[in-house]
Amino acid sequence: MTTATGAPPLWSDPGRYLDLMDSPWGRTLVTVQDALSYGTAQFWAARGVPTLHLPVTTGAISSPMGLGSDSQPVKAHMFGKDVYLADSMQFALEYGCRVAGGGCYYLMPSFRGEDPDPSHLCQFFHSEAELPGGLDTTMSAVEEYIRYLARHLLTACPDTIRTVADTAAHLEEIADGDGPFERITFTDAARLLHHDPELIRTGTEPGRRPWRTLTRTAERLLIDRCKGPVWVTHYDHLAVPFYQAFADDSQQTALNADLLFGLGEIVGAGERHTSAEQVRAALALHHVSEDPYGWYLAMRERRPLHTSGFGMGVERFLMWVLDHHDIRDLQILPRVNGQDCVP
Repeated sequence: MTTATGAPPLWSDPGRYLDLMDSPWGRTLVTVQDALSYGTAQFWAARGVPTLHLPVTTGAISSPMGLGSDSQPVKAHMFGKDVYLADSMQFALEYGCRVAGGGCYYLMPSFRGEDPDPSHLCQFFHSEAELPGGLDTTMSAVEEYIRYLARHLLTACPDTIRTVADTAAHLEEIADGDGPFERITFTDAARLLHHDPELIRTGTEPGRRPWRTLTRTAERLLIDRCKGPVWVTHYDHLAVPFYQAFADDSQQTALNADLLFGLGEIVGAGERHTSAEQVRAALALHHVSEDPYGWYLAMRERRPLHTSGFGMGVERFLMWVLDHHDIRDLQILPRVNGQDCVP
């Protein structure tokens, strides 16, 4: 059973795919997913940024490498070798920048090893891009991309959105804006939240400096206090993956930024190390072995390049579009690690 416009209940029920075939919710998912994919292709084509066809297996994981990450890699054994299902295509996109010459993007699945919950999926669609230039270049591109998608969805499927969300005012506000989104450093965000340990999670490990990250509740409070989308920049470096560039010689903070709106973090962005020496320093700081990243170092030795990039969780973005409460309902075909999945 479903409501007239709502998602079928019991998203984990293996029989859900049968109910979805006849439900308005299934048609809603098809409509908004198609509109987002088409809008993404239009956005990047207008800027001369190509898409790449990339493999979904890798020998070097990326996103779960920060101590503040709640993501786990997914290992697979194939033909006598251990590989990982891609948690992000960022490394491949960094390579792609050197091949394509002017940036590149992709819209493909990513895989994570943790259990799903209302804001996390085991398999989700990732809209990622890597561009020549620094963090400000990518942050500006993200803002243009979000505004473009809002305008495109309002043109492509406004009735679908209003039927489900009861309003499209949240998209209209973004689409009609023209100034940059608000920005706040992590240090200032922590001060605004009064360094509340219930909101600012702190980690410590022997031999390493402490690091901090935001809880989901903290992200929502910042959105409310800033009255809309807000970038939080310059996280503690140990809380983010090693590949984010250092903000200064102290190596304390990173040139990274998370864009918060809707449920919380929807876009993660960062500037990359330019040289192999910088990558080696970051690997040592994070106590990560160089072995899986020898190719990453060799790429910089052969072709140093100043780039930055971002990743947007597509289902998280569409949760905001539809004002929906559970990301697990945003899958046409649910996938849960360790469970038989049909079809």
